[in-house]
Amino acid sequence: MLKTRTSLSLIFISVFTLFCLFTGGRAAAQGGTLRGHLYDQVTGAPVSFANIILEGTDIRTVSDLDGFFNFPDIPASTYNLQAMFIGYDTLRNVVTVAPNQVKYVKLYMTEGSIELHEINVSATIEQRRNEVNFSRITLTPKQIKALPAVGGEADIAQYLQVLPGVISTGDQGGQIYIRGGSPVQTKVLLDGMTIYNPFHSIGFFSVFETEAIKSAEVLTGGFGAEYGGRISAIVDLKTREGDRSRFGGLVSGSPFMVKGLFEGPIIKFDPKKDASASFLFTAKHSFLDKTSPVLYKYATKDTLGLPYNFTDVYGKVSFLTGGGSKIDLFGFDFTDGVNLQDIAKLNWTSGGGGMNFKLIPSSSNLIIAGTLAYSKYDITLKEADDAPRRNTIGGFNALLDFTYFGKNNTLNYGFDLNGFATKFAFRNFVGITLNQDENTTELGGYVTLRHKAGAVIIEPGLRAQFYASLGDFSIEPRLAIKANFSDHFRVKFAAGKYSQNLISTVNEKDIVNLFVGFLSGPEERIYKPGTKIQTPDKLQKAWHALGGFEFDLTNGWEINLEGYYKKFSQLIGISRNKLKIEDPNFETETGNAYGMDISFSRQTKKMYLWATYSLGYVNRDDGEQVYPTHFERRHNVNLLGTINIGRTWEFSVRWNYGAGFPFTLTQGFYGQYSLLGGIDANVLTGNPDLGIIYSEKRNSGHLPDYHRLDMSLKKEFEINKNLKFEVLASVTNVYNRGNIFYFDRVRYTRVDQLPILPSLTLKVDF
Repeated sequence: MLKTRTSLSLIFISVFTLFCLFTGGRAAAQGGTLRGHLYDQVTGAPVSFANIILEGTDIRTVSDLDGFFNFPDIPASTYNLQAMFIGYDTLRNVVTVAPNQVKYVKLYMTEGSIELHEINVSATIEQRRNEVNFSRITLTPKQIKALPAVGGEADIAQYLQVLPGVISTGDQGGQIYIRGGSPVQTKVLLDGMTIYNPFHSIGFFSVFETEAIKSAEVLTGGFGAEYGGRISAIVDLKTREGDRSRFGGLVSGSPFMVKGLFEGPIIKFDPKKDASASFLFTAKHSFLDKTSPVLYKYATKDTLGLPYNFTDVYGKVSFLTGGGSKIDLFGFDFTDGVNLQDIAKLNWTSGGGGMNFKLIPSSSNLIIAGTLAYSKYDITLKEADDAPRRNTIGGFNALLDFTYFGKNNTLNYGFDLNGFATKFAFRNFVGITLNQDENTTELGGYVTLRHKAGAVIIEPGLRAQFYASLGDFSIEPRLAIKANFSDHFRVKFAAGKYSQNLISTVNEKDIVNLFVGFLSGPEERIYKPGTKIQTPDKLQKAWHALGGFEFDLTNGWEINLEGYYKKFSQLIGISRNKLKIEDPNFETETGNAYGMDISFSRQTKKMYLWATYSLGYVNRDDGEQVYPTHFERRHNVNLLGTINIGRTWEFSVRWNYGAGFPFTLTQGFYGQYSLLGGIDANVLTGNPDLGIIYSEKRNSGHLPDYHRLDMSLKKEFEINKNLKFEVLASVTNVYNRGNIFYFDRVRYTRVDQLPILPSLTLKVDF
């Protein structure tokens, strides 16, 4: 505990010292601060990513997702503020800032008929010049909906697979792997709340409603000190507020699902009043298990069709004050099921809720944000010839975050508290049971300083993470640097140390496993791979090192290249194949992942183009051999294009190529007797199962390469300003490529991923 208190004291001392330096420098400068929000004049919606300048100076910035902008420590004077954003008339406002004053303004922009794409490009470039954002990709609903959607339903689960460094192992039960990390090593947040299993069993769809997303940030490596508890990647989603001016929504239907979104004011927005409130409610339900035996019965070789079903419900209430402060209350309920009739039945549920807030003090150059949330996940698998498996995890997370703005510095610090309880029961093929019923708590503190020195931006950070149930403590330095060599060329670097406690029941050796459960780290002794040497701690750990550049080409083209290396110094999984009760319940490995990602993109008013290539190597060492993982995709290419034809037509196309996944070759077969009956098991009269003898060299073979073409065509019918109809025709796997999913060794049959799937979607927006 002394080590814990000392390390947490280091965080407090660092924050206090940096804060004193900031406030002292600001007082000496006798400058002031100009901050505010940009809103739509009619709807009250925030205007995000607007370009804001103070005329006659080189002072400029870009509004954030909430429409917030901030000019810290500027000379006391009277300024002509100008705000520009595509689709709006240029806004001009005269503002006077007095010495040591924190001036807050609330500005409203009016929609205009002239759309200047150059304004949007300028704001994007300004962001890149002033923020490191290494391996951080920010997605918007517009980008997600630009993808040819499977079943006509745009979903972030499909768009993630287009991003460089992101791999999916299959259409049915496939998981997302980000730059060599397994799914449990990626933290998924929804409005600051941890979502344990964000993807449905069908693989095409997530639990998130695209129409409700405000933004989704995907951090594929080298992320900052504000994020902890995972060793590979972060997916951070934020939902938007409901409409504050009018009631509205949408309903849509396709052979895959039906969904609805409803929103409106609770306290109606009025520019002359301070407070307003709104609600947002979404629901979707899959009918694929009902429609597929009729429409897509050719997709499988049996009469089950595609036996997947799910239901997702999410609700949010938002309150906004006159000074820009806000509070959100939210809740969700997600369910998923797979019914393989006499073979197996799987069901999981996930539910929770919470609140988050943002306070903008009127007399301080500080922003305070916080989250308090609880979520629970429960999964059950019943198999015809085995005992049921069940796993439950439920936990809370609390966060208090502070951001202080200086002239060339931004100080971000905070504290988070996470706790969860796990219940797990599993019996392996020899009848040995693994049970876990534990509670664990994690306490974290972090500080990051963003300093701009001329053309160079430096972001050093430090995180202290204490795992109470394990008694382990982790000090995690983080660093990110960007150098602007010109207005159009930037070089960047990032590195950091990461740790986590959470373990998945899915083994990295599994090819297909729909049972996705979670455990806390082992409290018992664990040993280094292939030895009886006890490990110094019980945490999973990794180091990241990344480097790359950004280059803005002519005609709106952008290029981004990143190389990365992740060293997984300790990985932990359950020992599902233990033969004796006294054998360890957990096994350890080490590993690494390295490669390169390159992307080209161009976005105009009428067109969006995106091309990526990824080269990746992912290895594990279990103490006996070093082997490639089954999710290593050496080469991966994505091409995406969307073009608007006139005002009401949109055509999208996507092509994906991936090198074949590694797999372990078969050496032979033998008769395998089940020992689940204990001493009553009779190996002389019983019928053995067919056991498989695998090659000693793990994952030395490779499956055939993967490639698929998807297309969609959308037509919009506008009845009036508030009523629109949309018809979308989509075809997944246009040329019906037989992409292998896995090979059933016992039946000696090949199991392919989904064939050609046409779909028609109707949507009403009101």
